[in-house]
Amino acid sequence: MRAARLINLVLLLQSRGTMTAAEIAAELEVSERTVYRDALALSAAGIPVYAEQGRSGGYRLVGGYRTRLTGLSQSEAEALFLAGLPGPARDMGLAEPVRAVRRKVLAALPPGLRDASERAGQRFHLDAPGWFGDTAPPPLLAELAQAVWQDRVLTMRYRRKDEVTRTVEPYGLVLKNGVWYLVGKVGDNLRSYRVDRITGVEAGGDTFVRDPEFDLPAFWAERAAEFIRQMMKDTITLRLSEHGLRMLRHVVEPYAVQEAFDLAGEPDADGWVRTRLPVESLDVAYSYVLRLGPEAEVLDPPELRTRLTEAAQRLGDLYR
Repeated sequence: MRAARLINLVLLLQSRGTMTAAEIAAELEVSERTVYRDALALSAAGIPVYAEQGRSGGYRLVGGYRTRLTGLSQSEAEALFLAGLPGPARDMGLAEPVRAVRRKVLAALPPGLRDASERAGQRFHLDAPGWFGDTAPPPLLAELAQAVWQDRVLTMRYRRKDEVTRTVEPYGLVLKNGVWYLVGKVGDNLRSYRVDRITGVEAGGDTFVRDPEFDLPAFWAERAAEFIRQMMKDTITLRLSEHGLRMLRHVVEPYAVQEAFDLAGEPDADGWVRTRLPVESLDVAYSYVLRLGPEAEVLDPPELRTRLTEAAQRLGDLYR
């Protein structure tokens, strides 16, 4: 542990030049007294760490010294590909490997490029969770991520209507709109589980052989599309104005929008088109058409048309 901290201290000075003991302590999450001891240990080992006194003083490496200790460990190499996702990486228990690999990459850069990370951080940020949601990570996420990295078989308890126990080969984790999902193999079938519904995990000593043909992004895209298709149990017939057709993209799911565009007929004399729209239920369709307002007319089914007629009359009474 101390050896890794000493290396990180050298890498910090190599990439940033002069740093105060307080700055180093904050970066390495240790006390300033520990920084003093580590600097003395490095000097005793022949690393030219020099302490400058005064207001603008601090620790620095003498004579342009550069270490070659920039090789990546296994966890750091894996974390490199998550360095642009600091929130999810932290949630999976990878905050320190991400910080360590960032220091090593910065130390390996020539002086003129060392501000690249800061410049990128000032200009781009990925905020993965959706609005109005709980951003706290599920309590078992880090443990699941460890099992995914190690290809370790899990026995987990999962809450549905009742709690069930499953033996799972964890293939991957997906963050979708602020919700984490575990993709795992149960028997011969690949399934997905919401991580916040997993109530217990036991990782045994057994590992599994991962299918080399498995493609996590492709699997998720196919499963997500299938989920949307299964949700769309009903269909309504609409007339839409030109503006209503454009508004459709902001009101309904992309899958339903594409279906509506594919089924749309030619514009009539008023410029309106007739189409069919897949919907989850007639209650959901009711909310969709209300949002489209006077840019949409329901033609079928009759019960939805009647319900919207009544809503329009109530609106007229309110605003008259």
